This record gives sequence, C-alpha cells and structure tokens, in this order.
Amino acid sequence: MEDPRTLSIGRLSKDTGTNIETIRYYERVGLLPRPARSEGGYRLYRIDHLKRLSFIRRGRALGFSIDEVRTLLRLADERRRPCAEVRVVAEAHLKDVRAKIADLEAMERVLKSTVARCAKGTGSHCPMIEALYREAPSLGT
Repeated sequence: MEDPRTLSIGRLSKDTGTNIETIRYYERVGLLPRPARSEGGYRLYRIDHLKRLSFIRRGRALGFSIDEVRTLLRLADERRRPCAEVRVVAEAHLKDVRAKIADLEAMERVLKSTVARCAKGTGSHCPMIEALYREAPSLGT
C-alpha cells in the first residue's frame, strides 16, 4: 500500500509545474536528494522534496545558475542561515542581471534604429539585411 505522505514523480511534477525529466536531472546533479523507492522501483518523494524543488524552481526563475542554486541550497541547509553569504551570491547575480539588461537595451537601440531604416527601404535594398552582413555593431559588451 502506498504511503499517503509520499508523492510519485508525476504528482511532484504536477504540483510544482516541473517537467519529469527536469526532476530527474536535478537528482542527477545533486540539487534534489534521491528519493526512496517503492518495492516496484517507483520514486517516492516526500514533502521536503516538494519544498526543495519549489526553492530550486524559484531560484531558476530568478535567473540563478545551477551552481548558484546549489550554493543557495547549501547555505539554506546550514542551521545558522548565513544571510551575509547569501547576500554576496545575490549581489553578484544582480550585477550580472544588470549587465544583461544593459546589453538588451543596447540591442534594442540597434534594432530600433535598423527597423526605422527598414521602413525607408525600397525594392531589393533592405537596411536590416545589410546591417546583418556588416560587421556587428558594438552592443556595449
């Protein structure tokens, strides 16, 4: 008889909105502890798996890398909850996010300008295609 306190991989997937293969991947890379198995070999997840997977998903949704999530999980697992160390990881990630935003804004400027020139293009002359054939414009990177 199945323990009502356990979840199948399908149920864990549904409850967290996580693809089954992604759950297996997180197990393989050590982010999610391997669950117990039923007599039939099925994975039996507990509520702590669900909580940890939710943590991983929120971290990934914020753009943290697998290694950054691993670090955050390690810090979360420590009893003393070292907020200063978590802040260092988050600040480094925030710096990366800001750099990506700057890159995206530069891309937007280039595309906006090129699209505006496209509106003036005629016949076989297309400023966008010509811009793509030219040396790539500096995007501030």
